[in-house]
Amino acid sequence: MNAVTTLVPSLVAVVVLVAVSALFSSSESALFSLSDDWVTGLTADGETTDERALDALLEDPHRLLVTILVGNNVVNVAISSIVTLLVVEFVPSGVAVVVATLTATVLVLVFGEIVPKAYGLGHAETWSLRVARPLALVERALGPVVTMFDASTRRLTALVGGDQRIEEPYLDE
Repeated sequence: MNAVTTLVPSLVAVVVLVAVSALFSSSESALFSLSDDWVTGLTADGETTDERALDALLEDPHRLLVTILVGNNVVNVAISSIVTLLVVEFVPSGVAVVVATLTATVLVLVFGEIVPKAYGLGHAETWSLRVARPLALVERALGPVVTMFDASTRRLTALVGGDQRIEEPYLDE
């Protein structure tokens, strides 16, 4: 396969992956910035599927954070890998690593992190309800990996003297 035939599918994959990265980042900001009063009012109602999914996610904030971080890191590494493969096809090898690193960094930071996090913060309540079910699906799909990282990070946190439930204050404002 030549470089041109891989270009379009690779660019499409990068765009999709950046959108998924944005979903994870905006979700993290939205979910961890919800006010306690709003969440309490929500759980009192708890009638819709989205509300029930959100309530279930918020029951274990550490697992929720692990789910988001595992998903986002897998996606961001994939973005970096695809960008690197593309760049080495079109840029001289001496500068390819620099170009790929800068390109992936800008894509991930601007479109996968900063702008989506600002959006998540600005639309926390509505966005958290929209992303609750997709995140619940991701948590189930990545279940064994999330469980492994959840358990190991809790143990490591305890070993270094950290608070294993550090995420909870962000959900109890």
